Amino acid sequence: MPEFLNPAEAEMWVGAGLLIFLGIVVFVAKAPKAVGEALDAKTAKIQADLDEAARIREEAQRLLAELKAERVEAEKQAKDMLAAAEAEARRYEAEAKAKLEESLARRQQLAERKIANAEAQAAAEVKAAAAELAAQAAEALLTKRIAGAKTDPQVDGAIEQLATRLQ
Repeated sequence: MPEFLNPAEAEMWVGAGLLIFLGIVVFVAKAPKAVGEALDAKTAKIQADLDEAARIREEAQRLLAELKAERVEAEKQAKDMLAAAEAEARRYEAEAKAKLEESLARRQQLAERKIANAEAQAAAEVKAAAAELAAQAAEALLTKRIAGAKTDPQVDGAIEQLATRLQ
């Protein structure tokens, strides 16, 4: 065995210490770089998460603004539709009222015409009955006159006038 590997020799311990020191120096030199890279990667991941969260928040705010605008528009449309429906109902009500009044006026005119026709018919029937009664009375009167006198000067005069008018 060589003498520099003998544990009793101080040179071996100096060499071992030197190797340990160099190992620590190499480790310490690479360790901060590895730690720095790990921290940089973690920082980049956190920054990406923060950027994504900011983007999602902006999108959510934009969607919220759109939804609020749509709600306002929907409420406006609902109010407009309600106003239009109320106006339409008032118009239908006015039309129905006008049609009802027109129908009632036509029915009243029809009833008045029927009453006038009935009155005219009744008047005609009364006139016809009066004429019939007058004819019967005239017939009875003429029958009595003819029975009492064989000739009536008025009837003879009327017959002569008829004869001259017919020629």
